[in-house]
Amino acid sequence: MARTITQVENDTQLGHQVLEQLFSHGGTAHLIGITGPSGAGKSTLVNALVRRYREQMPEKKVAVIGVDPTSPFSGGALLGDRVRMRDICADTGVFMRSMATRGTLGGLAKTTAAVVAILDAGGYDPILVETVGAGQAEVDIARLAHTTIVIEAPGLGDDVQSSKAGILEIADILVVNKSDHPGAEGVVQSLRSMIEMGTVDRGEQTQQTEPDQWIPPVISTIATQGQGIIELMDAIGQHAEIIHQNGDYQRKENARMQAWVQQIFQEELMKNWQQADSYQNYAKIIQEVTERKLSPYRAVQQLLKQ
Repeated sequence: MARTITQVENDTQLGHQVLEQLFSHGGTAHLIGITGPSGAGKSTLVNALVRRYREQMPEKKVAVIGVDPTSPFSGGALLGDRVRMRDICADTGVFMRSMATRGTLGGLAKTTAAVVAILDAGGYDPILVETVGAGQAEVDIARLAHTTIVIEAPGLGDDVQSSKAGILEIADILVVNKSDHPGAEGVVQSLRSMIEMGTVDRGEQTQQTEPDQWIPPVISTIATQGQGIIELMDAIGQHAEIIHQNGDYQRKENARMQAWVQQIFQEELMKNWQQADSYQNYAKIIQEVTERKLSPYRAVQQLLKQ
């Protein structure tokens, strides 16, 4: 499994061939996305959640993908998720993989979707994907996961900061971690008020009362002590059940595959263009743009014609 993922991450022909054979054997795992700002306790919460899954359902294999940022200067990555998840790494029923973003924006690595497909085919369910420390726009996880958990914590900003549009709008479940810290109750109340007012709705009306309409719950946790983890597991299970009932699961799958195909398509187009003869004129055209002889729009038109 580890060697296969390495081949896929390195974009080798062997990796493509293996993924081609494995792809049809997947499609059954529930994908759980974990995101939130740095310092909210994502890795600690994932560690506690995986331990609880293994205790409650020892027959299930659980996979964790931890995405860490790559330095734009050195190109290296700490892959620090492993430091906080050492105890679950020793469990033979848990597969832990760290990935570096390698310059990709959005909170995930370029090959995260492919790695998820390999783990899915390998019988891991659920698969948890922890993003890099997110700000307000790293929302790619919502296109990948069936259930997206956004973690907040007291002391990371005021009510205005937490109310800003962006990352909170992708939440299927909101978690206030470190709820034993001062100000935690205020964060919980603020988030619940936002949901009640219909601001965290991804463009939908959250105040509908249909039984298959999901309203994001706000759950308080203390991940270091395991408090609130059972409630979080229950909420994940309830969300999975509802999205299968109301058709959201299939819509999420369609959107996930569309995003993945478009990403690969764009990468292949760029590769083909860089190998074409017209690419030789690229430096010349950029120089003309720098000298203000061409506008960027006109430059692109010339490149397209070539």
